[in-house]
Amino acid sequence: MRITKEESLVLLVDVQEKLHPHMENKEELTQKIITLLKGIATLEIPLMAARQYPQGLGDTIGLLRPHITECYDKITFSCCGNDKLVDKLRESGRKYVIIAGIEAHVCVLQTVIDLKLLGFLPIVVTDAISSRNHYDYEVALRRMEYEGAILTTVESILFELCREAGTEVFKTISRLVK
Repeated sequence: MRITKEESLVLLVDVQEKLHPHMENKEELTQKIITLLKGIATLEIPLMAARQYPQGLGDTIGLLRPHITECYDKITFSCCGNDKLVDKLRESGRKYVIIAGIEAHVCVLQTVIDLKLLGFLPIVVTDAISSRNHYDYEVALRRMEYEGAILTTVESILFELCREAGTEVFKTISRLVK
């Protein structure tokens, strides 16, 4: 199975002001997400973002906001609890949902399970998700894989979506991951 840019979109889950400071390796997480978002913009892949109860948990962190044009608020842990977000996913006609965000063992995990139930194939970018503690993160990865998600990394997914070397897109992606 090859993941293609024409069949993919990215879903950024709950990287919010009051959650983000408590994540394990938060600085590295932020940089990986920024690299992913810049890469998908270069590849012209659609991006959707979700926020969990923003009245209490705040907005998406400032460093990521410039990359987001489409954001959905939710009160369910799963992003699929927002009917407008699910409608937009269906309307996109894309089958791969590339996922980054927090927390791995709550909102990301429940989103992955629901996406799979809805007929999408979740692609979890393991270095662009996190939890407050490492054990929850590790168990969440095992559960997501068991549920049928594909696990990858920022660099791996960007080069897979790029497909070939020698292009301007490839050069941009190469600079981003260095």
